[in-house]
Amino acid sequence: MRSRTERTVLTAIAVALVAAAAAAWWTRDQWVPHAGPWSEQVLKKVTRPGADTLPPGKKPPGQPTQARSAQGAASQPVAPQPRKCVRDGRTSYTDQPCPKGSQELPVDGAVTSLPQ
Repeated sequence: MRSRTERTVLTAIAVALVAAAAAAWWTRDQWVPHAGPWSEQVLKKVTRPGADTLPPGKKPPGQPTQARSAQGAASQPVAPQPRKCVRDGRTSYTDQPCPKGSQELPVDGAVTSLPQ
């Protein structure tokens, strides 16, 4: 059996946790919009880790290490950024500016290849 002091401390901790949960639920409209993008980014990083999360000795042979990438960064051309263009409900991906009348949206996920 627990002593009176232990029961009092555990009860105080439980009451504080319930009060904190109630306050978080009550004020969720204020903090959820700020925490939403961060939590989505963390979820993507946890569920789909990339090669940058591997230890240095375990990187695939095609992936340069930081030292090699820093040396060769100036000599290699910059790859064009992919663009997602939406027009009349149709989506197209390109590395050129979107045509007039279409809306440019951010590219979600990874693009593995672009047409030449």
